[in-house]
Order: sequence, then structure tokens, then C-alpha cells
Amino acid sequence: MTALSIPDKSLVLLVGVSGSGKSSFAAKHFTPTQVLSSDFFRGLVSDDENNQEATAAAFDALQYVAGKRLAAGLLTVVDATNVQQTSRASLIALAKQHHVLPVAIVLDVPESVCVQRNAARRDRQFGAEVIARQKSQLRRSQKHLVREGLRKVHTLHGQEEIDAATIVVEPLINDRTGLTGPFDVIGDVHGCRGELESLLAELGWDLEWENGKAVGASHPEGRTAVFVGDLVDRGPDTPGVLRLVMNMVEAGTAICVCGNHEQKLHRALTGRKVTVSHGLAESLDQLAGQPEEFRQRVAEFCYGLVSHYLLDGGNLVVAHAGLPERFHGRASGRVRSFALYGDTTGETDEYGLPVRYPWANDYRGRAMVLYGHTPTPEVEWINNTMCLDTGAVFGNKLTALRYPEREVVSVPSKKVWYEPTKPLVPPAPPEREAGLLELADVAGKRVVETGELHGRVTVTAEHAAAALEVMSRFALDPRWLLYLPPTMAPVNTSALPELLEHPAEAFAAYRADGVRELLCEEKHMGSRAVVLVCRDEQTALKRFGVAGPGVIHTRTGRAFFADDRGEQLLAGVSEAVTAAGLWAELDTDWLLLDAELLPWSAKAGGLIREQYAAVGAAATAALPAAADVLRQAAGRGLEVAELLARTESRLANATAFEAVHQRYCWPTEDLDGIRLAPFQLLASEGRNHARTARAWHLAQADKMISAAPGLFTATRTIAVDAEDPESVARAVAWWEELTAAGGEGMVVKPAANLSRGKRGLVQPGLKVRGREYLRLVYGPDYTEPANLKRVRQRKIAGKRSMALREYAVGMAGLDRLAAGEPLWRVHECVFAVLALESEPVDPRL
Repeated sequence: MTALSIPDKSLVLLVGVSGSGKSSFAAKHFTPTQVLSSDFFRGLVSDDENNQEATAAAFDALQYVAGKRLAAGLLTVVDATNVQQTSRASLIALAKQHHVLPVAIVLDVPESVCVQRNAARRDRQFGAEVIARQKSQLRRSQKHLVREGLRKVHTLHGQEEIDAATIVVEPLINDRTGLTGPFDVIGDVHGCRGELESLLAELGWDLEWENGKAVGASHPEGRTAVFVGDLVDRGPDTPGVLRLVMNMVEAGTAICVCGNHEQKLHRALTGRKVTVSHGLAESLDQLAGQPEEFRQRVAEFCYGLVSHYLLDGGNLVVAHAGLPERFHGRASGRVRSFALYGDTTGETDEYGLPVRYPWANDYRGRAMVLYGHTPTPEVEWINNTMCLDTGAVFGNKLTALRYPEREVVSVPSKKVWYEPTKPLVPPAPPEREAGLLELADVAGKRVVETGELHGRVTVTAEHAAAALEVMSRFALDPRWLLYLPPTMAPVNTSALPELLEHPAEAFAAYRADGVRELLCEEKHMGSRAVVLVCRDEQTALKRFGVAGPGVIHTRTGRAFFADDRGEQLLAGVSEAVTAAGLWAELDTDWLLLDAELLPWSAKAGGLIREQYAAVGAAATAALPAAADVLRQAAGRGLEVAELLARTESRLANATAFEAVHQRYCWPTEDLDGIRLAPFQLLASEGRNHARTARAWHLAQADKMISAAPGLFTATRTIAVDAEDPESVARAVAWWEELTAAGGEGMVVKPAANLSRGKRGLVQPGLKVRGREYLRLVYGPDYTEPANLKRVRQRKIAGKRSMALREYAVGMAGLDRLAAGEPLWRVHECVFAVLALESEPVDPRL
């Protein structure tokens, strides 16, 4: 028996002339779904497996399917002759594109046998000359296969070797999914042996000592240490660190991935030309004092380090510089390069160092990713990833994360062993007046740091310019603008007939995120309003640098009213807050509220007249007459039944459309008829209340409603347990009742308010709009089957991404406000939310 090892997830090319037995070999050793046969694809595209004219189309389809399989991480076998370099090149390129290893199995069968086999097949219409040409091409190719990029080449000579062969699918060397921990994942050590010994002791490891230095370690609880690379360079004792870690790896108590410094050290130790910089000189000097045998051991150790590991069933990934999800468990030069060096934006900072691309901000993978490479003063979670390089060699600390406990453990550095090119802690910006806003704060490309919320959020220069125009031309004095509400994402499109949105999709989405306790809030058809109310004008002047009772503004920062109704409404809100006792209860002189201002017509009267009322009036005036004419024509025997039915349906749709928008309009005079529906108390002095559970917000709203029932209106709610079918059914019935009565729908929110799920920050709310209300969004006739089918193709991923980023940035602004940070810091977040609104997303969502 000859065992042929095949890497898992690889692309296997069967290579051999026609009649060499490739299909039989594939059927014997692989499952039918793993094998993509060129003959089968010829039949698929032309109904004739031997139609050579269909070869181009067949291979186009074959490579498309192969790409889908490789993207899914599935072993894929291509059953074709593959004797020509050009045909192999496209498949090798496909493997490279999907970061998998291409492998060849060559079936080298005597030409006479192949000729005889083909002659016995009635479906083969080519002669011996074709076999001879293929055999010649194979012979010329065989010595070049490895150079073409094939990582393994197995050649089987003759039928006897083919019959004796077996296939062994081997996991990639980075696949340690069977190693489940628990782990202590340790950041960049950089030759700091003393700090490493202290950290291991702090983590509960038993150290083995020799001549005053630790040379091994084991944990009484059987934990495994995982080093993220960069053990070497810059620090005082690179040999000591290597001796300890290499002994731990050999003893099976540790594993280690390769860092860029190990890669460079190996090249230097093996005589390759390298630039001696970034602490390599210190390592080479220290290793020069070690025996040659030790240096050889170090070179072999560094050479054997892999780019990354998948651990604990794929739930944990460790790579030196981090790794996007598409590279997890893959093998290619690109994967190794990213794992060792990360990626850059192509720019350099003021210190001449490359600007690292913030890949973690975009990470949405299932696995936790732990890494190092870029020193940071403090560790922080960014989208289920954490950088553990806390600059031990630069005098800060050495850090580990205990997995699965998610516990961070650090020990301080003994001293600054190596001065960094770039300060670990950026120098503090020059002092500036707290209330002073500058154009430089908002112009050009911006990166807003939201910390544990959503990492770094980027605002492009183009979107910043659009926001700057809105802010400078239409918005209020920016000193009043403390918060802009985020856009709200819709639920996934429902598969239920005649419905585009349904609550079941919202409950399923939160359930998938691990969020069980939910609150459904009635969705008022009004206009979103942010209310900043101050106890008196002195409070506003002292706290915000501008005199006045406060402001009421839209979600784009514009004043809600152009006349004195704004001040009248603020006076009513202030009186209600006083009567409710909230000034004293919250120990504040100002409050920031998120609310809905009713009716819709109070703000959108012009829009309703020009867009909705005009369309409804025109349709309900023209369509009845058209229907009458068609009925008369039908009475005369003309074939207009289909057109009549369509016209009557459009009339019914138009009537429903007109009824929908009229429900959200009622007459108002001064403040008579104006209502505020508060659903969140965002902030007060020193506090960001948006992090507080929603039950608390409803309680505060009830106090204001009780104090001024003529001004405030309640928001009806229902609590839901997403894991309880009866609770879900009650909420669905409630939504159906709301929408049947003409309501817009509801918003489903986590009861805890700000929540994190399995993949990081979860949506603060998902809107579920009713079938009739959606006529205002998609048009009167959207419910027609053909139209609804088209509307169902809507793409919501961009909207959800925007909603989550806007929410995170807005929350970061409230955190800054509560912390008493300068106004320009708060306004950075406000401006960013407005800029993100400029992204090209379907406004109907």
C-alpha cells in the first residue's frame, strides 16, 4: 500500500492522459460531491460529455463551482487531463485566490494501455494520436510541476501502483482545533525573560529553574501557554526567553506562532542578507555567546513556527499580527504575510512608521482572535479580537489573556529596555479652550475611536464634506448638538406571503445573537426629535457656552420649529421635568431626551402635501373614471378583463395609500395638538443613561407623562422572551393588532439596552413596519405580486452596518459628554454620525 497524503481543504488536480483511469481513481478514493469532472461539466453545458467545443464553457462552470467549494473550505478534486501547463495554471491560481494548497496526483499509465481503453469506449471518437500528444505534454510537464506552484506532487507509475494507493487527508499544521485548552495566551515578550517568568508565576505556572533562570514550566491545572510571536529582539535576554519557550513547546506545555522578528532572526542565522535593525543586533550579540548547537536549535525552532493556529474547535485563532476570518485555517503566502506583518494603509505616520490597517474594526467572525505585533498601552476588545502586545520591552507591561475565562493578567516591566521609535502613549495634544470648535476637527478623513463599543469607525473625506455642508448651512449652533440619533435597521425580509416585514425575523436575529430578553415598542408615526432642556439659561451658558432654555432638533441637527413654538415646547418640558422631580432625582440641571414628535404633519406638512397627498388625490381621481370606462368596454364584449382587474387593484391600493398618510396628520395650532413621545432619557450631568436598561427609561417617561399628560404621550410596549414561543406569539399578535388598527408597526430592542452578542455589539433596535404603512415607503402598488417579488430583493447589509456604526459613535459621544470631555470631543462623534448618513444606502430601508 502507498499512502498519498493530501492536505485538508486543498485543491487536488488529477493529472493523466485520457484513459489513464482518473475517473475510476476519483470514484474509489473521494466522495461524489468532492469530484468535479470535466466530462460531467461538458454534459452539463451541452448535453454531451464528449463535446470538445463545449470545453471552454465547461471549465468556466467547473472553476466557478470549485471556487465556491474552496471558499467554504471543502476538499475539491478536479478530474480532467490537466496535462497542459495553461489548464493547470488557472486551477493553481484559483487555489491561491482561496488560500488553499494545490496538490497533484499524476497517473502515469503506459500509452498503449490508454489507447486500448479508449478504443473499448464507444463514446470516445479520437484516435491514438490524441493519446500520444497528451502523453508527450505530460512527459514535458512532470519535471516542472512543483515549480508551477503545486505544493505536493504524487506520481503513480502503472496500474499496480494506482491500485495499491490509498488517500490520507491530513489536517493542516495550523489546525489544532482538537486542542481545547484552557489556554494562557501571552503577548509579545521581546527578550524580556524576567517579565515572562513573573507573568507565568502570576498565572499559576510552576517554573523549572537552572542557574537562576527558568528553563521550563508546567501548570498544575494542565493549562497550555500560547505565545503570539516576537519572543526575540530588543530585550535583555533573548536566549533565555527562547530556551524557556522552546523547552515548553518540546514538553507539550506550550505552542507558539511565528512573529515577524522570528522570521527575520531565522534569515539572519542561516546566512541570508537582512537589515540589522529593530533590535535584531541585540539578539545576534546575545546569541553569539551561546553554543553553536543552541544557535542551530534556535534556527530550527524559528523555521518550524507556523503562521497561526486554530484552537478549541475553531473558536480561538492566534496569529502574531491578527487575521481576518477569510484567512482562518488557510495556507498561502498571503495568509502568512498577513499573520506575521498585518496590513498597512500605504501611508506613514509622523514617525516614519507604516500606518497599520485597522482590520479588527471590520472583523465579524465567529472565532475570537488574539494577537500582538502593534504595541498598545492597554488591551481592549474590538469585535471579539484583542491585541496582547502591551509594550513590555518599552517599559510598560507584559500581558496574557486566560482563555476561555477572558481574564486579562499583566505584570509591569522592570524597566525601559528599548526606546520605541513611536511613543507608546501618544503625547497629549496642546491645551485648547474646551468649547472651541475647529474646522480641523471634522474636515477630511476621520477615524473615530469608540473603544469596546465598535472599535474604530472611519469617516471618509467625501462624507465629511457632505456633513460639513449640512452642518454649516442648516444646522443649529453646534454647541447645542450633543447627540444625533442613529438610523434604524429593518428586519430581514420575511418569507411570509404578502408581507415584507414580520416580527419573527427580529426575534430570530436577536436569538441568533444570544439576546433573549427583548422589549417591543410601538412605533409612532411622527418625526424623531432630540430635546435638550436646561433648568435655566444660566445652566446653558455655563455648561454649553450658549444662552437659552435648550433646543429641539431633528436627527440631522436642524431646529424643529422656525417660530417660537420651540421655546414654548421647551418651557412645557421643563415644567414637566420639575413637576416629576427629575432635576433633584438625577442631580442635574439639564436633560437630553430622545423622543418622537407628533403628528408627522407638524414637521413634514410640505412633504405630505407635495408627495403623498398629491399622489393619492391624483390616483383616486383618475382611476375610478378609468375603471368605469373599462367596465363599459367589458359590457360591450371587449377583452379588457385583465386591464380592468389591474386598474381596480390599483384603485384599491391608491385608496389604501391615501388612508395611510391621513392617519398621521391632524390639525395643530401653536402647541395644541403637538405631542412628545419620549422613549429614552439619553444623558444628564455626569451620566450616560443610554447604557441603562430600558425599563428605567420607561419609568422616567411615565413620570413626565403623569406630570404633563397634555404634552407627553405614552409609548405602548410589550416584553418578549425570544426563547419562549408563547411570549413570541403574544408579541406577534400585538404587532398584528397594532398594524391592523393603522399603526406604523413596532421596534424590537434589547431589554438591557446596550448589548453585546456572539459577534460583538448588537443592533439597538430593529424596526418591523406594517404592510399598509409600507405603501408610504415603497409606493401604493408595492403589494402587487410582481412588485413585491422585486422589493424582496432589497439589500439590508449596508443599512445594518451603517446603523451599528452610527449607534456606536453616538454612544461614544454620550460617554464623552458624561465624562465631562471638551465639547469638540463630543462634537466629533455628532459630526461623524451626520457624515455616515451620507453613505449610499437605500433610503427606503
